[in-house]
Amino acid sequence: MAKDPGSEFSSEEAAEFAHGGGPPAAHAAAVASGHEWFGHPRGLSTLFFTEMWERFSYYGMRALLVLFMTAPLTVDNPGFGFADGQATAIYGLYTFFVYVLSLPGGWVADNLWGGKKAVFVGGVIIASGHFTMAAPLIGLPEMPTFFLGLILVVIGTGLLKPNVSAIVGDLYPEGGARRDAGFSIFYMGINIGAILGPLLCGIVGEGYNWHWGFSLAGIGMFFGLIQYKVGEKYLNDAGRLQTDAAPAAVRATERKFYGIAAVFAAVVGVFGYLLATGSLGITLEQLAGSLGVVVVLITFAYFAYIILAGGHSTVEKKRLGVILWLFILAALFWSGFEQAGSSLNLVTRDLVDREMFGTIVPASTLQLINPLFIVIFAPLFGALWVWLAQRNANPSIPVKFALGLFGLAAGFFVISWGTATDAAAVAEGSVPVGWLIVTYFLHTCGELCLSPVGLSSMTKLAPRSRVSQMMGIWFVAAALGNLFAGLMAGQIEDLPASELFWFVAMLVGGGGVIALLVSPFVKKLIGGIE
Repeated sequence: MAKDPGSEFSSEEAAEFAHGGGPPAAHAAAVASGHEWFGHPRGLSTLFFTEMWERFSYYGMRALLVLFMTAPLTVDNPGFGFADGQATAIYGLYTFFVYVLSLPGGWVADNLWGGKKAVFVGGVIIASGHFTMAAPLIGLPEMPTFFLGLILVVIGTGLLKPNVSAIVGDLYPEGGARRDAGFSIFYMGINIGAILGPLLCGIVGEGYNWHWGFSLAGIGMFFGLIQYKVGEKYLNDAGRLQTDAAPAAVRATERKFYGIAAVFAAVVGVFGYLLATGSLGITLEQLAGSLGVVVVLITFAYFAYIILAGGHSTVEKKRLGVILWLFILAALFWSGFEQAGSSLNLVTRDLVDREMFGTIVPASTLQLINPLFIVIFAPLFGALWVWLAQRNANPSIPVKFALGLFGLAAGFFVISWGTATDAAAVAEGSVPVGWLIVTYFLHTCGELCLSPVGLSSMTKLAPRSRVSQMMGIWFVAAALGNLFAGLMAGQIEDLPASELFWFVAMLVGGGGVIALLVSPFVKKLIGGIE
């Protein structure tokens, strides 16, 4: 629905009100009860701050992760002294599983607990993970607590992240423009947390003690949990378990789930121990690469099955083919973009001149540049697409994906140029910070062309019976991108930064060229849904 500027309702809702229908029922009930927050359901504020604090903890810890693992053992604020390749492989595996576990996390909410419980339990596990990573402050062993904490954060994020967004949608049963506006407000909470996390956790963790930084991330999640329980009453029925199964059947399924999860955890624990001790004879980099290949093969086999034997119409098969193509482009995009926390973070630490106003800014703190640009430019991009649509000039979905890849490639060309302009300056760690800022600006432009459009396109293109599955495929693309980002970033151990970034720019830019060339054909397959 279109929404008139400055109006509280969409144009259709305003028309209903003008004809005596009054505001939408859900909105009218909220007004009558006084449970509103800036014209939206009061529960939106609960979810806004829950997600803000969760993203504070996630991005705060993420900004520290590779820097901590690669920090030498002999400095005042020591880390693990890992090689860059080893650290970025761990980073890639960690972020891969964060996205992959959102799939079972959504299943748990839909079939066992409901979103409300899944969000709270997920938040408790996330906070426990961050505090576990900080446990050396009270004398516990560093290496086991670090990896156990990472595992807990992965599990908790898998439960919380997909379900908090689903509850936002449940607050607006009427759908329409108010729901879109609600998600826009919610999205601002995500980015506020993504700005504050690297800023504060970076100052504390990198500037003083890594484990205090991990603690601060846990404290942020703890604040989110407190306000979630205080404001939970405003969610009303949003996020409750909705199933036709009898309570006894739900409990039986829950017991089976716990049994399977326990067996899986034991297998992972044994596998992790064997991997850490070198008994398996493979490296983390080899494991990550093999895992990526397996996931790609499974994804292609899945698409082959549903296209050939899924019982879909010709139009639906064509659109499923388009989703597969967008999946490939999205995975390519994230494989470059998600190097923000790995290779770009290392280059920021080692090569960029971070002195500002007489103070050395922590490298992790500069991770806030991208979310800050998102907050500034997301409304402008949204207005741009509307303006172009009004003039029948809005780029198609495949063209926007190509533009996203071009923006990402341009950013890597810039940082490649910046780290190669003066070998002496690079050696002294005095590459002007402006190169990094321009890089993140271009990456943000690419993200705003591709990421929101990708989410929307999954719901538009998927057959009605497979919408949830295609949203899962989008998460898998992000997971693969994160995994490959970690592997590519590890090459910075052997390649000069300028050469690595030039390679990434050429790879991503080449993908953008191909995406642009085939976009007319892809647009025909899409049909008239845009």
